[in-house]
Amino acid sequence: MENQFKDFYDVLSENLESYQGEYASFIDHGPKLFKLLTEMLEESSISKELRLGISAAIAYYVVPMDIIPEQVYGPYGYIDDIYITTYVIKRIAKELGYECLKKHWKGEGNLESVVEECYEKSLEVLEDKTDIILSYVGLKE
Repeated sequence: MENQFKDFYDVLSENLESYQGEYASFIDHGPKLFKLLTEMLEESSISKELRLGISAAIAYYVVPMDIIPEQVYGPYGYIDDIYITTYVIKRIAKELGYECLKKHWKGEGNLESVVEECYEKSLEVLEDKTDIILSYVGLKE
């Protein structure tokens, strides 16, 4: 039997597609936000500093035992991943504007609204863990 490798985006989508929990309204955006970050690495206008932030957020998705590990908490464990993703997207938007990001957005809804919703809701859940998450990947300012 031939091994078939899946793109991480596909794995992420499969992991979250059946989630119907309390936070599904924003966790469902996780795969598209992840994909947006990967697409932004192709953007020539991205500075070295932003590239490092993007790379840190992408890497955070695949770290097996991050602050809220998916292996332990299932889909709920993606809340910290979504937080760091939206944190980086907001940094990109601050430097380049949402128009640059919208060129690469393949998700449902208005990107700016999705980012704000995901950011605010993840902050509510994470409470005082945000500094720990940002420090974990070297993004604490």
